[in-house]
Amino acid sequence: MPSCEPGLRNDPGGWADEVSTELLALSRRLVETNEAALISDVAVARLMTAAIRLYVAKSDGEERTFRPIAGRRDEELTATELLSAVSELLRALKLGPMELALWYRRRPDEE
Repeated sequence: MPSCEPGLRNDPGGWADEVSTELLALSRRLVETNEAALISDVAVARLMTAAIRLYVAKSDGEERTFRPIAGRRDEELTATELLSAVSELLRALKLGPMELALWYRRRPDEE
C-alpha cells in the first residue's frame, strides 16, 4: 500500500486514487470467486462510511454532484446490489423510505 504520510507526498490524500483502484479490482475478484468473506465486516463498514462521508462533503461543500459509482450504467453495480446497500444504510440509522423520499433531490445539472 502506498504511504500516506504527509511528509512523503505533496498531496496527503493523493494515495487514495491508487488505493481506490486496487480496492475496486479486489472487490470484483472476491465477488466473482465467491470470497467476499475474506474482508471483515468492520473493514467494509469503515470503507462505506468513509466513501459516504467524502461524497457528501464533496457534493455539498463544492455545491455539485458527480456520479458516485465507478463505471458506466451497471458495469460495476447491479440494481440489486445498490438497493440492498441503500436499504441497509437506511436501516442502520433507523430510517425508512419516507425519510429517503423527503431527502431526495434533483441534481443541479438535471432539468
